[in-house]
Amino acid sequence: MDRRVFLKSNAFLWMTTLLPLGTWGQKGRIESPYFKLKPIGRSLQLKDYFIWCSSPIWGEDGKVHLFYSRWRKEKGMGGWIKGSEIAHAIADSPYEAFKHKDIVLQPREGFWDSTTCHNPLIKKIDDSYYLFYMGNSNGKTDTKRVGVATAKSLDGPWKRSDHPILLPGAEGAWDDHCTTNPAFLKGDDGKFWLYYKSWNTAEYLHDKGSVRGNRKYGMAKADHPLGPYLKVSESPVIDFSDRPHNAQLEDAFVWKQDGQYCLIARDMGFYNHEYGLILTSSDGLQWSEPKAAYLNLAEYVQEPPPPANLKRFGRLERPMILMDKITDKPRFLFGATQGGETDTATTFVFEIL
Repeated sequence: MDRRVFLKSNAFLWMTTLLPLGTWGQKGRIESPYFKLKPIGRSLQLKDYFIWCSSPIWGEDGKVHLFYSRWRKEKGMGGWIKGSEIAHAIADSPYEAFKHKDIVLQPREGFWDSTTCHNPLIKKIDDSYYLFYMGNSNGKTDTKRVGVATAKSLDGPWKRSDHPILLPGAEGAWDDHCTTNPAFLKGDDGKFWLYYKSWNTAEYLHDKGSVRGNRKYGMAKADHPLGPYLKVSESPVIDFSDRPHNAQLEDAFVWKQDGQYCLIARDMGFYNHEYGLILTSSDGLQWSEPKAAYLNLAEYVQEPPPPANLKRFGRLERPMILMDKITDKPRFLFGATQGGETDTATTFVFEIL
């Protein structure tokens, strides 16, 4: 898709860039979410694939490189758990359409990531690139593990770990089910902080309802980005399980700004299942009460009704932020959302005003 076609196909998005007042959630009236957003549009769409987990980074070439997960359309929305791969796309700027470049990681037989590679998060530390991701080995959630691949260039070659860098807790622990959804930064203590999502297996198996179990976030630290990582506590650092409606969050992304740590994530019951949340912390361990970071997609864009199989249409998941080149402040919000030209899922980009 060239720039002219991309801009034309997304022209309707710019008609609704101002946020309405008076949006309601469980916590009451939300006059204005944390981020004021201007939609750029569905910046990466592939005819034969569902696209998810879009992690952007500025390249040394001045372009934006996007590491994203994808799986074949015929697998349906649930194909991410068994058959996802991680690929690489490039755009001249965040305002342009991304073009697929190459495949970075695919499931490899006989390893911990033998059935899926998913949840990419790209980071540069010193002169190396670290691609954190989730893999599994049985096509189910109970073997989800966090691992990492490294390269000297965004074009590879990528060398991945033969073993996960973070394992679940012991049986009965809050995090005994898996490790997934990695979020990463370098803390003020000079160590490398890895946040991860997990939940308890017994709760997951015995709970009723549309969402079983309660997702929480833990944190581990290491002296090197490759580890070894040690969990800072036997308890989670983010836990909404004492709230009504089985409130929880997922898809965390963390960064440091104005002397505090910030975390953006997808809401799963704090307000609803359509918003994004933002939390702040002075130490990365004790986090503030969540606030609405962004609203449901219909507050920003108008799109045709989806087919019946896209039951999560209308919400932005896997939020990730591309910082401004000069100020290093949040400038673009990337996310995954169902829909698009071929009724699958695509990358969606907002400018942060």
